Parts: sequence; C-alpha cells; structure tokens
Amino acid sequence: MCKKINLIGIACLMFFTCYAQHQSNNYQIAPIHMQSRWANEVSPENALKEYPRPQLKRNNWLNLNGLWDYTITDSTTTFPNKFDGKILVPYPIESALSGVQKPLLPEQRLWYKKDIKRPQIKTSDRILLNFGAVDWQATIYLNGKLVGEHSGGYQSFSFDVTDFLKPGNNDLWVKVYDPTDQGPNPHGKQVLHPANIYYTPSSGIWQTVWLETVPATRINHLKVTPDIDKSVLNVNINTIGNTDNTILEVIASANGKIISTGRKSIKGNDHSAIVNIPNVRLWSPDDPFLYDLTIRILKNNKPIDEIKSYFGMRKIAIQKDEKGTDRIFLNNKYTYNLGILDQGFWPEGLYTAPTDEALAFDIKSIKSLGFNTIRKHIKIEPERWYYHADKIGILVWQDFVNPSQDLRAGSKPAFEKEVQETMEQLHNHPSIVTWVLFNERWGSYDQQRLTEWVKKNDSSRIVNGHSGELLYVDNQLREPADNPWVSSDMTDVHSYPEPRLAPPKPNQARVLGEFGGVGVPVPGHEWDDMQGWGYVQVTPAELKVKYAHMMQELKELEKAGLSASIYTQPFDVEGEENGLLTYDRAIIKIPVNELRMLNRPFVSQTNGFNLDSSFSIAANMNLNDNDNRYDELMNEYNNGKRDSALLRRLILISIRKKDQVKTTKFSNDYADLLTTPFSKENLSFLSKTMFTSKDKGFELFLKNQQKVDEVLGPTTAIRNLTKIIEAEEITPLYTSKIPPDWDTVISKLKNKYGDLGEEFAYGSAMIYSGFGPEPKDWKNYGKYYVLYFEKALDHPLYHINNITWPLFEHVEDPKVLTFAAQVMKYALANWYQGDPEACDTYANLLHKLKQSGEAIKWEEKALQMKKGAPDEKIYADALQKMKSGLPTWPQNN
Repeated sequence: MCKKINLIGIACLMFFTCYAQHQSNNYQIAPIHMQSRWANEVSPENALKEYPRPQLKRNNWLNLNGLWDYTITDSTTTFPNKFDGKILVPYPIESALSGVQKPLLPEQRLWYKKDIKRPQIKTSDRILLNFGAVDWQATIYLNGKLVGEHSGGYQSFSFDVTDFLKPGNNDLWVKVYDPTDQGPNPHGKQVLHPANIYYTPSSGIWQTVWLETVPATRINHLKVTPDIDKSVLNVNINTIGNTDNTILEVIASANGKIISTGRKSIKGNDHSAIVNIPNVRLWSPDDPFLYDLTIRILKNNKPIDEIKSYFGMRKIAIQKDEKGTDRIFLNNKYTYNLGILDQGFWPEGLYTAPTDEALAFDIKSIKSLGFNTIRKHIKIEPERWYYHADKIGILVWQDFVNPSQDLRAGSKPAFEKEVQETMEQLHNHPSIVTWVLFNERWGSYDQQRLTEWVKKNDSSRIVNGHSGELLYVDNQLREPADNPWVSSDMTDVHSYPEPRLAPPKPNQARVLGEFGGVGVPVPGHEWDDMQGWGYVQVTPAELKVKYAHMMQELKELEKAGLSASIYTQPFDVEGEENGLLTYDRAIIKIPVNELRMLNRPFVSQTNGFNLDSSFSIAANMNLNDNDNRYDELMNEYNNGKRDSALLRRLILISIRKKDQVKTTKFSNDYADLLTTPFSKENLSFLSKTMFTSKDKGFELFLKNQQKVDEVLGPTTAIRNLTKIIEAEEITPLYTSKIPPDWDTVISKLKNKYGDLGEEFAYGSAMIYSGFGPEPKDWKNYGKYYVLYFEKALDHPLYHINNITWPLFEHVEDPKVLTFAAQVMKYALANWYQGDPEACDTYANLLHKLKQSGEAIKWEEKALQMKKGAPDEKIYADALQKMKSGLPTWPQNN
C-alpha cells in the first residue's frame, strides 16, 4: 500500500496593527486592520434588524439580536457560573464585529446567555424561538430547562418555547459545539488554521435570532413551484394545529392588484393548491418580476393566521438549440450563464455581512458588472441574501456544503441531512436555478445515487452533480475520473487560469464551473499582505488585458458548445487576492464600464442591468502603485521615515525581490515599533517575517512559546521556530557526503534551543533515517520515532499516520511496534476519528504484534469506510490476509 508523506506544514494568519473602533452600550468592534464601508454602521441597537424570513413573513415578532453574555468553557462544563464578557449577536465569535474575535476550538464549548421577557399573548397563542443559523450544534435552555438541540451550521430551526417561559424575565442559554474541520460536520471553506483557499471559521450564532407570536393553528411551511408552460403556480402548505372547520385562502397579487384567489376547506396538516397566473410575466435577470402571495387560514370567515410571501414565474432546463446542441435554457430561451464564484465572506463579519445593505451590495455590484449568474460557493447564505437575489435578478448556482473531505464517521448522514434541509429551506427562491452537489471531489461519494436523489427531490431545477470533477491547472489534468458527471445535467470542468471546454455528453450542457483566479494585490487593501495568492499573479496594468483575452477565448468556446462559465472571483477573500474587487469592497481592479463592455458579448445588459446613478461600487485601482516604487520608497526610508505602513511595503517588496539583507533590516525596524508585541496582529506579522535565528521575532517566539500559542493557536510557536532551525541546522546535513552524527546534532540543538531543539533533533533524525539518502536506517528510524513521540505526541509536526506506516512496514522490534500502536491509538482518539487510512495502519500494527482479533475489527472498520472507493480492494486484501494469518508487511526487509 502506497501512502503519501506530508511533512512539516506551516500556516499562520497575519494582520496589520490598526484599530477600528465603534462604541455603544459597552460594545466595541475588536481590533481589525481592514473593514468594509458598512462596519461602522453596526451597533447593538441595529444589528441586522430586518425580518429574516421574507418567504414566510409575519408581523408579530421580536428581534433578539444585540448584546448577549458569552463565555468559553471545556466540554465537560454543565452550566458556567461566570461569563467572559459581551458578544454582539449574530456575528461569529471569531469576527471583529462580535466584539470578541476569539477562536473556538473543538474541545471547547461556547455559551451564550440573554435575559428575555415573555411577550404578552392570547391564551391560544404560542411563542416560537427562531434561529437563522448556528454553526454547528446548538443546545437551547430556558430557565435551566432543556428546550432542544439542533445540528447543522447553515439551516434555520425553531422551538415552541411557550411552556418554558414564565412571566417577566427569562434566562435564555445557548451552548454551541463547533469542531470546524475536525469533525463530521459540513463546514465549507472554514478551517482552524486558514491558509490560501481556506478561511477563518465562523462559530456560534451567525444569523438572526427572534421570537415570534403565532396562533396555535398556523401555517408552518410553504412550498411554491412555478409552471410557466401551464401558467400556474403549484402551492404546497403544511399547517400545525387543529384545522377542522377552517378554510385555506391563497391570494396572488401583481403590483398591488389581486390576480388570482382560491379558497378551499381543509382538514389535516398537508394541503395543496394550483393558482392560475393569467398573462404570466416571467422572472429573469432582464426583468426580475415578483408576484406577491398571501396565505390565510380562515375560521368563521375570519383569519386566524396570515403569512406574506412572494414568487417568481420562471423555468430552467437543458434543451437543444437550433443546431441540436444541449444548452441551458431560461424560460424556454437559450441563456448563457455568465457567472462568478462568490464565497460570501466579510473582513469584519466573516460569514455574516455587517448590514442588510451590505448583503445586497454584493449582488448589486456583481450584476452591475454585467454578470447574470452567481455561483454561491460552498456556503448557504441567510434567506435575505436570496431575497435580494430574487429582487435584483441574478441566476444562482447554489453549492451544497461538502461533507468532511476525509469522510470520517458520521459525515455522510450529516451531509445528506443538511442537503435535504437546504433544499426545503431555499426551494421557493426563483433565483436558484442550479443545485451543485459536489465540488472538485471534496468528500464526494455515491455520486450517481445522490445526483438522482437531488433531481427527484427538486425537478424544478437543474443539477450539477459534480463541479470540477476534472480539474485542470496550467492545462494539466490533476486526476482522471471514472464515469464523470454521471446522471448530472451538466459536464463541468475547472480550469485555471485559462478557460477550456468540458467534453460533450448526451442531454448534458457543457459548462466551465471555475476559471480565472488572476491575482492582483492592492496595497493598503490586503487581508494578509504576506500571503496574497492567485493561480497566476499579474501586475495591475496587465489584469484588464488578461481578462479581455479570457473573454475572447470564452466566446470561441461558446460557439463550440459552452453554455456557462464561472469566473474566480468577485472579491478578494483573506489570503486570496484574485478578486475583481478588494476584500473590503473599496477598490475595483478593472473600471466598471470597461468590465461591463468585456462581459457584454455574453449578456445583453438590458434594462435589468442598467447602472443606478446613486449606486457606487468602488474606487478604481491605481495602476502605478506597484513594486516599481521600490527606489522611491527606499529614498523615504533613507531620509529617516520609519512609519509602519512604509516598512511593511518595503518588507513585501524586498521579499519579492529576494533582497534578504534589507528584509531583515526592515523587519527588525518594524519590530522595534511594536508597543504590543503579543497582540494577535503583531505576532502574526513576526511569524511571517522570521527568516533567521538572528531575527528579533525568533528570540521572542523561543522565549514565549506558550504565550504565542495562546494567542495564535496550538503549536504555532514550534512550527515557526522549527522552520528556521530546520533551514539552518538540518537542511545542510542532507548535502553532506558524511552521514550525520545524530548524538552530536541532538546535543548541539539542545544547547542552543533547549527542549525544543532536542525534540526537533529527534524528529529530524527520524525523518533522515527513513526518508533521507540511501541506505535507509530503519533501526534508527524506530529509535528516534520513540524518542520523538515520547516528547511530541500531543503536538506533532508530522502527520502521524504517514510517519507510522513505514515503521510498520520496515521495523521488527516488538517494543517499537507496541509503542507505535499506542501512538496510533492516541491519534485515532484525538485527530483521526473515522479516518480509514489511520484505522488501517493501526490494524496492521496490531496484526504484526500478533493481536489479530483486534486487528481484524479495525480493518473491517477501514474497509467499511472505503466501500466504493478506487482503493477498496487494497483494504479487502489486507483483511483477508489478517483472517488467514498471513503477513501484511513486506517480506524482503
């Protein structure tokens, strides 16, 4: 069995030192170097005050957004007896807008508490407690009593809390568990240690919380599906309560005038109606017309419940054009989907937009640039985002949030549960025309079954069963695929940076699910100026030329059969600097009118695309503010200027120019300016500008490892320090013709760097023995494996499974093998739950130690998790050997 070796990986997030403050009622935005224009509008009094559910709207509601008490505890705490401070709901605890900006680790729990008053209600009324979304698992208590629990970081949920509330004040508690990328939960692009295309997590309450007074007999759920070919709207309504002797009334209106009314006697809780829509006005990006919908339950001819909603009449399908080519048709007309890949992140709010205006801005700006499609990438937005998409008029390809990529235990049922709930929650939005099941094989499984399941659940949309199942980078295919796009409505490739055409398949449209990714940093508008990333970097002046060339290529591909393309991306996001606008939405990299002109060959930009003269997208980028200013900035430095902004620019340019001497000089000058070196922003900066053991940051990290880890996260200090120790002390050993004297190396590193140096030397000796020059020294590999993991088991620099597999294959010493089995057992309990490769390694170690009964149990677990995978047979063969008492390790040692 071949296993990939992944050694030291270092990823740290760096911020500028700059503060944006907003105080109100003891609230203050946490320190942040970058914010959008809407951040200062946020306060406890107006935090996302709009009604959050436009598709099922009632008037009698109370917004609970605002300041709550919060604390972070370990996982065993029943109820905390003190709080750390105030948090602004509904902004994630990691965000600046929350006022907290702290990480939530998998072994921790986040607690919220708010005093709420019981609304005055009629005897027959009920009180619902509604949550837009909580990431990931929420447990709700009222006055110390358990109300209920919900899992799913993107779906709304409600509890009837009438019987839990007492007159006057009530204590509402919410406990949150969010393992981010360490659990079975769908988490999108959130990871605990962000780097490049992954971003800061958003834990806890991140959408609106509200109370709602409702009648006991009420409308609970609404599902509307347009049929433009029959000029009707199919309506399905679920009710709660006793509907005996009641009438259901459905009223459709256009521009304030009733166009259709229907009444029917009802009984039970599931009801359907067909609403005729005369002289249908179709919904499209050219004319995003929405009808109003009112639904009432009447008793004795009086309404006992009423909700407001809306709908759009539109149809999406794969049909053949006049040449017989399968294409995407909107309302029975071929419509090229000119799209853009929208991640939905904000510098100050992460998953949560600062205001409702900001939420709408992204859609307005994208459409103003001439795009008619947004691919909402691996995130489910608040319902108001889709409401704005419906009103503004943009086609939406909605990604489902992928399961954990290693498909650990529990991932599949969690994924399918959330997909089902997502389809139910978002069904009524006409803007959503495509469901995207999987992205680039992230956690993909049972593709045919799941694609067909989604299509059966919602026949009103087309399904992209696997976007980017074939991924090309620099015209090279990453990995082939067996039976790609099975049962899908599209064949979809990703190609970076240049566009390309997906292969033809009968009755499937050919689309380009992602392309572009052209990186252009904008000084002063970067989330992390030390980490900017794109599939290809160009200068500001080159970007428009590059984009224009890509649009010309796309036009040729369209002639050959391409129906859609998704450009990466509208906005920079954290370490990604490949947006058309900066992350703070302040600078646009190609002027608006020029972008519109380049997009016009694909989208006619009729009245629906007219620019609003009062709508300002962003300022144009300064094409001359680039690395050519090095000499100019150096003159300012030589004349005595030493402010932090100048030094950062000089550091960045000197790094790109590989001017190490000046980089060290500028970095140390910058370190001298720091008045709060242990802030997250400053420690992050020091971590990115440490290149030698003589740098000031190196000394600070070495002497304050625990403090650094408390601020930046576990193992941050050791990873940054060992990167430099490796470069200076270990790498030269590989170029020597004489094998290292590891006892001398270990003694030297312990004297210079203390326990850290000794520990790293053990690890380096292990790696050299097993992965260094021939011949391999497996005896020493086992020896140093033991010495290293005796010290570093809870904070390893190496992927334990990848380091342990070769030991299993080549080491015979029972004591070493027993120790390795204990290491794998610890790793399985703490990091690799549900990892089939780790289960397999542990099983093989047990088998080699003649504990074959236990080995077989673990190998059966591994095989079960590998069902349907290309390498399933490898695991099946190993299991058979274990059952037959045969060796599973090489016999030529």
